[in-house]
Amino acid sequence: MLKGLALTPPAIGRISIGKVVEKNGRRLPEKDDEFTITSQVQHAEGWIPHPLDTTLRTDPQTKLRSIPVRLLFDDPDLSLRANYTLFDRKAGRPLCVGDGERCKRSTSSGMQNLDCPSPAACPLADGGACKPYGRLHVRIDTEDVSGGQDELGSFVFRTTGFNSIRTLSARLRYFQAVSGGLLAELPLELRLRGKSTTLSHRMPVYYVDLTLRAGQGLMEVVARAREHRARAQAMGLDQLALDEAARQGLALGAFEESEEEGEGVVEEFYPEEPGRPSPNGIPLVSMAGAGRPGLKGKLAQKLGGSLPLTPGPTVPHGTGDARG
Repeated sequence: MLKGLALTPPAIGRISIGKVVEKNGRRLPEKDDEFTITSQVQHAEGWIPHPLDTTLRTDPQTKLRSIPVRLLFDDPDLSLRANYTLFDRKAGRPLCVGDGERCKRSTSSGMQNLDCPSPAACPLADGGACKPYGRLHVRIDTEDVSGGQDELGSFVFRTTGFNSIRTLSARLRYFQAVSGGLLAELPLELRLRGKSTTLSHRMPVYYVDLTLRAGQGLMEVVARAREHRARAQAMGLDQLALDEAARQGLALGAFEESEEEGEGVVEEFYPEEPGRPSPNGIPLVSMAGAGRPGLKGKLAQKLGGSLPLTPGPTVPHGTGDARG
């Protein structure tokens, strides 16, 4: 098995509430007020729609604001992984990933485990360079619609929106608690919700919630989940082993995103904003993409990456809750 390569849940498609559009010669993210389900293939006009996007739209004129889903895992932290993340915008790879207490950081001295003060108190995060970044993996439940199922494949919803990350995290833990840890057995639904705040200038911003499906009560859903788990275990299915395999696979790499995935993430969620001040540089690996270190950089290497460098190029500032 390859070392240093995180084994993430196999993705067969994407779920988004926005897109990247061309404006004045620049590619910029644009929020939306409905879900879009796409394949993992792009062409000149953007991501190619997945067939389920059409299947789930009972009326072509109606916006897609709910998606029936199931989870692959019982452990909430395997289905939703959220971290404070800083990307190298030129290379598209993560440079620093933390949880508000500890972080893994790629420095000129190699990979280091350091304290993570969260973006509000970290000099590296000046200008919005580092922000919450979450990935939710779900299986779109096609039992009631045409099309086959890939029971170990997933659709990934990515977001840097605090509202989505906080709401999804809370829902997963609540459902885990009330079901006795049977998250993978629950028939759930992704829902798009809107809210207005002073920060959004009274305009609606959209975020993603996870609920029971319409018309289903919690007690009956949990009862069916227990019955289904008992039948699955009797037939030899081992959910605990699946969770552990996923946990071990994710632990194999320092960071989840590869460079080829990171480029798309940076373009969609970490757009560069002209005029945004650069952060105070902390000696990272190739933050500007190339170049031999100068005298100050060499001194920083000898000091274990503790000496700040001269600020580099503008680092992207994200769209926050505007993307949910």
